[in-house]
Amino acid sequence: MRATPNTAEVLDAPPPGEAYANAPDLRREMHQVLALGAERDGRKVRTVPGPPVDATAAERTWLLRRAALMDRMALDDPGPGPVGAAAQTAGQLVLYDRRHPGLVAGPHHPDAITLAPSRRSYVRQEYAAWTAAGRPGT
Repeated sequence: MRATPNTAEVLDAPPPGEAYANAPDLRREMHQVLALGAERDGRKVRTVPGPPVDATAAERTWLLRRAALMDRMALDDPGPGPVGAAAQTAGQLVLYDRRHPGLVAGPHHPDAITLAPSRRSYVRQEYAAWTAAGRPGT
């Protein structure tokens, strides 16, 4: 739990085991995130049938899944490289969510965690909420 700098609000993000309880195994998730990135960059045609996905929501899904993947990898290997990658991708998600607050799924806005330097607790909150909502944007 982390207090916000300007209020007495406390961020109670789910612990990693709870946030990622329904996540694919790391290898499968890595392949899926790479495939989403290839679709995003136009290197691969979208393979999921159905209507086109909103580009803003799809970008957010990719950022969230990539940040969650990096967080999970850093939990397995807490060295400076994985932890730094997790912090960087979490920061990218926070910046995106600040620009698109309507996509925030969890109870706390990204600014509520400014005391968490890596913002990884925000990723956990958002991944758990995204999973609970049926994984929209995929």
